[in-house]
Amino acid sequence: MPTEPIPFHFKFSIPIQIKMSDLDPFAHVNNGVQCNYFDYGRSCYFECVLGEAINWLTVDLVLVHVGLDFKSPIKFHDQIVCDTTVYELGNKSFQMMQQLRCSNTGIVKSTCHSVMAGFDRQTERSIPIQEKYKKLLNEFEKEG
Repeated sequence: MPTEPIPFHFKFSIPIQIKMSDLDPFAHVNNGVQCNYFDYGRSCYFECVLGEAINWLTVDLVLVHVGLDFKSPIKFHDQIVCDTTVYELGNKSFQMMQQLRCSNTGIVKSTCHSVMAGFDRQTERSIPIQEKYKKLLNEFEKEG
């Protein structure tokens, strides 16, 4: 079971607080809860990159794909961070990679590949990603 870091350069990490209610009967963080950790990491990443709080009820982006791989159990006392990057930016969508990693050992516990797309909430149709978002994402990911 490989637990080495995945071959992406992550410029953004956020600590994750594990709560007792996150645990399953095996005393591991439940797989569904890990999805919430990735959502939190994704939201914090966007707020950092865009430099503003995001209202997810009105923003013109929507999550259209999520794929997770669970590599090693997360336990209550693990010190977990969520690393996040955008690695491919297209006209109407972009691809993200995230990992939940034990900060003191470097062991990758799970990974998440996701796709976000531009979305017009009024017409419920796909739209191009705002140029402002593209510019800020490119600048953030390309920085030294």
